[in-house]
Amino acid sequence: MGSEKARAPKAFHRFVERFPELGEAWDRARDAEGAGPLDEKTVRLVKLGIAIGAARSGSVSSGVRKGLAAGLRLEEIEHVVACAASTLGFPAAVAAFGWVCDAVEKAKRRP
Repeated sequence: MGSEKARAPKAFHRFVERFPELGEAWDRARDAEGAGPLDEKTVRLVKLGIAIGAARSGSVSSGVRKGLAAGLRLEEIEHVVACAASTLGFPAAVAAFGWVCDAVEKAKRRP
């Protein structure tokens, strides 16, 4: 998680500096994710689906980056987007696919 925090947007760092108790609560919530029966890759896929459903482009981008780092294959990530089409509708799925493509391109450029 330490490296994930280092990559967080500047606004995140400013926010937790201003509101340290909320930053600590965030850390506890993140730690609790690991307490369940789902493996890390499954958790990443679930969180990506939630981000897509909530139409949070930044969370989708983060989910793609973290998912790839956790060993998800691009095909698995794209399958989540395809599954969203029948629930959210085609336009929402196409928008999410665009966010995923952008995030994958950014991930390729990162060292």
